[in-house]
Amino acid sequence: MNSLPTQITLRLRLRALLETRRFEHAITAVIVVNAVALGLETSPAMMARFGGAIVAVDRIAIAIFVAELAIKLFVYRQAFFRNGWNIFDFVIVGVALVPASQQFGVLRALRILRALRLVSVVPSMRKVIVGLFSAIPSIGTVIVMLGLLFYISAVMATKLFGPTFPEWFGSFGASLYSLFQIMTLESWSMGIVRPVMEEHPLAWTFFVPFILVTSFIVLNLFIGVIVNAMSEAAGEEAHSEREQILRELRALADEVRALRETAGKSV
Repeated sequence: MNSLPTQITLRLRLRALLETRRFEHAITAVIVVNAVALGLETSPAMMARFGGAIVAVDRIAIAIFVAELAIKLFVYRQAFFRNGWNIFDFVIVGVALVPASQQFGVLRALRILRALRLVSVVPSMRKVIVGLFSAIPSIGTVIVMLGLLFYISAVMATKLFGPTFPEWFGSFGASLYSLFQIMTLESWSMGIVRPVMEEHPLAWTFFVPFILVTSFIVLNLFIGVIVNAMSEAAGEEAHSEREQILRELRALADEVRALRETAGKSV
């Protein structure tokens, strides 16, 4: 009869522990230390001197991660798998538990993916990732606009400058690459545009508007879309967290009600 109230009390205490700042900071510290240890494994000199300690740190970190997931599974139960970040952590840690035999040797290199757990642990990073994913539909529209602009510009550049500068604009693909270099402002003036202007003095009427539109207008649309999406995602995340808390409070109330009914029957 006493197992149910004991279990509920234990779950409440463990949940309070999981949601404290100290626990979050402790897990973050373990992730950082583990990432540093995995980086040191790439150095033969460090492995020769401290190989045993580095391997021990890696195993301790894995044990901590497994214990953390086990506690979360015990506390949240089915709700654990309704949180995408929990599933992300589960997969990342699960990869580390697969034996790194010759058949699965590539998994040893994938162990560094554990550093990505910082994204799920640090709330500010989670908001950035959620914002990026929610911005994908709008970003797709901007990419289509940019692709159309590049297509038109590449065709024009090939016809205008291809005969005199075949290494840069001799084909459609070469023009695309050259225009991409110009858009990134990497050696665009002295490397491409000024030599072209020596043969075509009015070439600036093509390149300057292209740079203005691509570098200072279209690319800034990406920033605007992402910032707007991150703001909306933050509001949605806060709303979903409130809903999650309400669901868990209802579930806890049901458990307490069942406990009272059990206690009443026993009396």
